[in-house]
Amino acid sequence: MTALRKPLSIVGTEPDAQTDENQRVLEAVLFAATEPLDEALLASRLPEGADLKEELKKLGDHYAARGVNLVRVAGKWALRTASDLGHRIARDTPPPKKLSRAAIETLAIVAYHQPVTRAEIEEIRGVTISRGTLDSLIEMGWVRLRGRRKVPGRPVTYGTTEQFLVHFGLDQVSDLPGLEELKGAGFLDDRLPAGFSVPMPNDVSTLREDEDPLEDGDPELDPDSTK
Repeated sequence: MTALRKPLSIVGTEPDAQTDENQRVLEAVLFAATEPLDEALLASRLPEGADLKEELKKLGDHYAARGVNLVRVAGKWALRTASDLGHRIARDTPPPKKLSRAAIETLAIVAYHQPVTRAEIEEIRGVTISRGTLDSLIEMGWVRLRGRRKVPGRPVTYGTTEQFLVHFGLDQVSDLPGLEELKGAGFLDDRLPAGFSVPMPNDVSTLREDEDPLEDGDPELDPDSTK
């Protein structure tokens, strides 16, 4: 007796075919993007009911061993050169702007201690910083003005930006290395003072109870104001 044949499937209607198409769409959108994309935008490109997180996981697995990886930065998604290949293409990209030691230390303090005022930065560093140091970090888009501290003089508070996370490949500021990671990488001496600790960074966008919002017309928001 002749075995019954399965009916031919209509091309494109099989679940696997739809999944492949979803990943092709995500791949195309991410490839064409000039900046990381949020999940709301990515979901809008897929059919209704599609499981975006599952599709992103499959796409990430597909690219895991390739020269380009799917990464999450600043809560968004992007295709980036695999970290172990960065040095191979460095000669094809313009050299990054070099920061002064004061700027590097200031950026680190803002990242780990935000929201932080200029006076607090100087207290942590132990030296006075020039106004230009913070200005350069703001112009680069890595540091932003958050608000004003509710203390006499109402000093401006500073924090990091989404661009800071994107540049350094971080999903959130809490991904910055902690004490043990810094020691393991050789950035800190094993013989640290008793009680030494590295704060847990937090870049929550909402103002804290000890901060007031900046107001329209605030001199700090005017790049042409006296510095």
